[in-house]
Amino acid sequence: MASGPRKKYLLAPGPTPVPAEVLLRMAAPTIHHRTPEFEAIVATVRDQLKQVWQTSQDVVTLASSGTGAMEASIVNTLSPGDAILCVNGGKFGERWMKMGKTFGLNVEELKVEWGKAVDPAAIEAALKKRPEIRAVLVQASETSTTVLHPVEQIASVTRARDTLLMVDGITAVGVTDMPMDRWGIDVLVSGSQKAFMLPPGLAFIAFSERAWKATESAKLPRFYFDLRRERDNLHKNTTAYTPAINLIYGLNQALDMILAEGLPNLFARFARLGDAMRAGVRAMGLELVAPDAPSPAVTGVFTPAGIDSGALQKYLRNQLGVEVAGGQDQFKGKILRLAHLGFSDTFDIVTCIAALEFGLAKFQHDVPFGRGVGAAQAVLATGLPAAVAKS
Repeated sequence: MASGPRKKYLLAPGPTPVPAEVLLRMAAPTIHHRTPEFEAIVATVRDQLKQVWQTSQDVVTLASSGTGAMEASIVNTLSPGDAILCVNGGKFGERWMKMGKTFGLNVEELKVEWGKAVDPAAIEAALKKRPEIRAVLVQASETSTTVLHPVEQIASVTRARDTLLMVDGITAVGVTDMPMDRWGIDVLVSGSQKAFMLPPGLAFIAFSERAWKATESAKLPRFYFDLRRERDNLHKNTTAYTPAINLIYGLNQALDMILAEGLPNLFARFARLGDAMRAGVRAMGLELVAPDAPSPAVTGVFTPAGIDSGALQKYLRNQLGVEVAGGQDQFKGKILRLAHLGFSDTFDIVTCIAALEFGLAKFQHDVPFGRGVGAAQAVLATGLPAAVAKS
């Protein structure tokens, strides 16, 4: 039987959906980047990003993925042989470690069970044991395990020492409250394709005064990712090299939307969406990957015994048009990751839970239709506007 046209739903934790307003803004004619017109956009975006980062420091925009900002964090602040502590509780914690080793750093690993958050006391103990450690590198939201690490508590440990705190906030900034200056985060990075509702291609990075001071003695090689050069140009409302012009148009529009909603409202929305997603999958009898420290950006669930998550993921994509993420490494074939960040709303959660009910039924897992959806709706209803009675 021939199928009709099918809508597609992008419900993975990156790339995330792009609003029509942002797409239209990016479709504007490309202008030259060394012009007063583009300089005005750069100046506006610079001030908008500071508000989202909750910092008085400059937030540099790079034409790269978020991994480029992670690399820039290391090469601008450290020197060969420096000791660093990497929190390794997932694929992106591993990435910090691989980068550190690539650049000749002395990498100390703090291994954390996948699905668990790091204990700040373990970080403090590691720093007491090795006071020469120059930096602690951690994810805020570890996207591979859907864990939210306690960055505020970690910062309280590092800011009392001569130790930098570098935070990968790629699926946290713009999703959950992460006030850089107030908490004392030294390096905070993110990427365009997550909460910023853009296609991939931009990375963002901010340094504290301590981190900028570290750049004066850092000896690791850098050219394209030389952030002092970028900051100097940013103060002139321009960029060191050719920027991703149309993506920056879109960034301006997306930041307009984020700031119009207001950060407290934004964070509350994502918290509610995450609560609803978790309520829905729990009602279906599914086990959460990170029940004790769930990320507000993405929910991880184990698929039932006997159901390969990769096969279920493909069914959702190919038969229902719903794109979610699977597991990596030790979680491959075992989990699904269901996003609720960026351009996400009430009906994305309902759609995701309903699709999961359909999919599990096709894989012979007995879940009554509507059980998960109803549990999610009960949470989502708390955020709906009140009805207006007729006069």
